[in-house]
Amino acid sequence: MLVKIEGIVIRARSFGESNQVVQVYSEHLGKLSFVARGAKKTRSRFSALTQPFTIANFVCFSSGNGLPTLNQADLVHSHQAIRQDLLRTSYGAYWLDLVDHLFEEREPNPGLYRFLKTAFNWLEQEKDPDILTRMVECKMMAAGGYRPILHACAQCGSEERRPVTFSIYQGGFLCEACKHTDSRSIPLSDATIRILPVLVNLPIDRLGEITIKEETKQQLERVIRSFLTEHVDVRLKSWDILEQMRKVWTASDDSTF
Repeated sequence: MLVKIEGIVIRARSFGESNQVVQVYSEHLGKLSFVARGAKKTRSRFSALTQPFTIANFVCFSSGNGLPTLNQADLVHSHQAIRQDLLRTSYGAYWLDLVDHLFEEREPNPGLYRFLKTAFNWLEQEKDPDILTRMVECKMMAAGGYRPILHACAQCGSEERRPVTFSIYQGGFLCEACKHTDSRSIPLSDATIRILPVLVNLPIDRLGEITIKEETKQQLERVIRSFLTEHVDVRLKSWDILEQMRKVWTASDDSTF
């Protein structure tokens, strides 16, 4: 049986002397792995199409036993510019690591796939990678069933009372009357209260309409990362690498000669 998919390459690992097992995230089949025979060879027609972040149309043969075998691949977008930038590579690797850990094989979500496809285009065009990453985290958590409570107080359910803090453990905003129920809830600025629901709900093609101050970005990162760690219970090595890369880039930007 032939399987035809468009997908984003998550990773490729060695399989034997010259083959690779390629994992992709596709629009209609979700996460899928297949064998690309000879892909490690320099002159292989598949070698350029199994690089991380590459989007391609893949045609695989599946016998029903074991992994499908790649028969044909046609490039849609290489995203080579991302791979040539170590910092943006670190952002992209973190996004795909989230996909790998939050979703099982053959668990399709066409909307999330289209979102990711656009997100990688924006990343290549040098949109703010931190804002992009917060949107990616929010969209993936929601798709995985971990949507924070942002339309009402997570404790009393009031939609009328203005939120003032975010409770990681209750999973959402707390109003003034309820903030005492979690002494460790995070106080929020007006900007964070306003922007957090936007990141969850805004279509990514409207990203250019958002401008966020640095202190607000830092608070958003603290809230979203803490929520992700608490409720999804995942600590990814790719996140640690991204943090290290950001520190290196920040130190480089701050250097004077």
